[in-house]
Amino acid sequence: TYVCKSCGGEIVGDANMAATSCPFCDNPIVMMGQFAGALKPDLVIPFKLDKKAAKEGLKKHLTGKRLLPKIFKDQNHIDEIKGVYVPFWLFDCNADGTVHFNATRVSTWRSGDYRYTKTSHFLVIRGGHMAFEKIPVDASEKMDDSYMDSLEPFDYRELTEFGTAYLSGFLADRFDVSAKDSAPRASRRVKQSLEDGLRSTVHGYASVTTRSTDIHTSDSQVKYAMLPVYILNTKYKGKPYFFAMNGQTGKFVGKLPISWGRFFAWAGGIAAAAVALGQLFLLIGGMF
Repeated sequence: TYVCKSCGGEIVGDANMAATSCPFCDNPIVMMGQFAGALKPDLVIPFKLDKKAAKEGLKKHLTGKRLLPKIFKDQNHIDEIKGVYVPFWLFDCNADGTVHFNATRVSTWRSGDYRYTKTSHFLVIRGGHMAFEKIPVDASEKMDDSYMDSLEPFDYRELTEFGTAYLSGFLADRFDVSAKDSAPRASRRVKQSLEDGLRSTVHGYASVTTRSTDIHTSDSQVKYAMLPVYILNTKYKGKPYFFAMNGQTGKFVGKLPISWGRFFAWAGGIAAAAVALGQLFLLIGGMF
């Protein structure tokens, strides 16, 4: 619990709440103890966009979605828009490794009445090194990892030294997933990036598949940062829908409901067009 210094109202939050506003007088509140000592973030990217931009982002997100229920678009009302500083770990590291690929080349030729196909198999080996900086991994259990990953990239040129003044008027939680527990997610991204980079150097084959990988990371370092995200909530037919927007770049993500009536009408239209096209080809074929 926290007592508002402006009106004396009592505010109740969970153990990770770090910044909020008083529900009685709307006074912005920052729990300074959540940022003391080792809990203090190293860096922050300030909010660049406002709530109006978040509403426009949702409107743009709904535009052009043919299978979206009409009532969701026409009568949709945002229940709440929250500007949230989300805790992130930013990992630096080096990656070295070797990847073995199975590759094939295919050639065909005719001889008399027969057509021959020859498939040659190859073992392709690639090795390399990559250096990575500021790989973001959200450090909040509350946040959907897939949503937070989809909001990337952030423009790190606007990273600045953290100060609690940036939190005024926004919500914030301190991290509840440690850097140690977040490291495997960063490591998977690093290894996949190195594998993809090595795969991009393999050319001239009909098919290429990964056979085995041996990738190691080293010189890992981590910084604690707060990154800006708008959270939007709404409901449709009693079901909650959650959207998120990058508070710096405006990138918008969120799942939408589907109108099955529109879907079947759309699918029926495609099927009817395909049948009509087939009949046209048959008619043309019968003329020759």
